[in-house]
Amino acid sequence: MLIMDLHIDNILKDLEKDDIQAYLLTQFTNVEYISNYKPTSFAFCIIKENPIIYASKMDMEIANKNSKIEVREFESFDVMLGELKNDGIKNLAIEPSLPYSTYEKFKDDFTISSKNYVDKQRMIKTPSEISNIEKATEIAQNAFVSLDILNRNDCENTVAFDLVKAMIENGASKESFDTIVTSGANSSLPHAVPQNKQLERPILIDWGAIYNGYCSDNTRTMVYSEFQHEIWDIVAEAHDKAIKSIKPGIKCCEVDKVARDIIEDYGYCDKFIHSTGHSLGLDIHETPGFSIRDETIIEKGMVITVEPGIYLEGEFGVRLEDTVSIDKQANIIGNLPLMIDE
Repeated sequence: MLIMDLHIDNILKDLEKDDIQAYLLTQFTNVEYISNYKPTSFAFCIIKENPIIYASKMDMEIANKNSKIEVREFESFDVMLGELKNDGIKNLAIEPSLPYSTYEKFKDDFTISSKNYVDKQRMIKTPSEISNIEKATEIAQNAFVSLDILNRNDCENTVAFDLVKAMIENGASKESFDTIVTSGANSSLPHAVPQNKQLERPILIDWGAIYNGYCSDNTRTMVYSEFQHEIWDIVAEAHDKAIKSIKPGIKCCEVDKVARDIIEDYGYCDKFIHSTGHSLGLDIHETPGFSIRDETIIEKGMVITVEPGIYLEGEFGVRLEDTVSIDKQANIIGNLPLMIDE
C-alpha cells in the first residue's frame, strides 16, 4: 500500500469514529502530504470515500502529473458544493487554519467541525521523510562550513545572501525560512533580521535548507569573550541534557523542563524566552513541540528541534539548535559541531 493511501485510510478511520463524512483541506503542504501535488494557486482537497481535489486551472497540468488522487478543475463554489451534496455529504471537518472567508462558503450547507487529522498523521515521519530531512540538513551544514564565516569581514546581510546561495548550489530548492545572521547586541533578538552592518561579536546564525520539499533547521552561536563563553556553556549544557532526556513515552513538556531547569539553575530562566523546540517536515514549524504546555507523548518517528537560548537585552544572545529524529532515543541529524572555533 502506498504511504499516501495509508494516510488517507487513517483519516477515513478518524472520520468514521467521529461520525463525519468528509474532511476539507486547503493548506498547501497538507494537500501535498495527502496527494503528492503541491498547489501554486489554490486547491480544495476533500478526503472522503473517493477523495478528490478541486484545483485551479493554472495548476491542472502539475496536478494531473503529480497527484495520486482524482483531480477536477475548480469551476465555482456552487458547482463544488453541489457535487458534495450530491454525494450525500451533510457534515464536514475542516482544518483549524481554514480562512474564515472560505469557511463562510461552506457553513450554510454543512455541519462543520474543526479537526487536526492531518497534523496527527504528520507528527510521525516515514523513513523517506526522515531521509529527506537528513539530506536537507547535510546541504545546509555543508553550505555553512564552506563560507568560513569566522574569517570573513562582511556585513550580516551579505553573509545571509551567500549562505542561501551556497545552500542552493549544494542542492537545496531554497531556504526553509528567512535566514538569520545577526551579531553583537542584535543577537539578543531571537528573530533578528540581517542588517547592512559589519559582523560584530558574537555571531548567531539560524538557517535551513529545503530538499525535496522537506526542511532543515540549525543554529550556531560563535562567541569570543569570557562572559559570552560562560553563557554559551550554559546553553550547550541545556541543549545536550535535553537531547539526552528524549525517549519514547515521555511528554514533550518534560524535555522542555529539562532545558529550562538547567538555565534556571544558573539564574537565567527569564532570559530563555521561547520553547525548547518544534517539529519540522514539509513546514518549518509543525506539531508537536518541546514547550511548557505540550503534553504530547513522544513517539518513534518524530523529528523535533532542540534549541535552548539565553538572550541578554542590549548585550548579546546565544542559541544552539540541532534537529533530532526519535527512535529508542534522540539521534542528532547532521554532524556539525556545536562549538565553531576561530
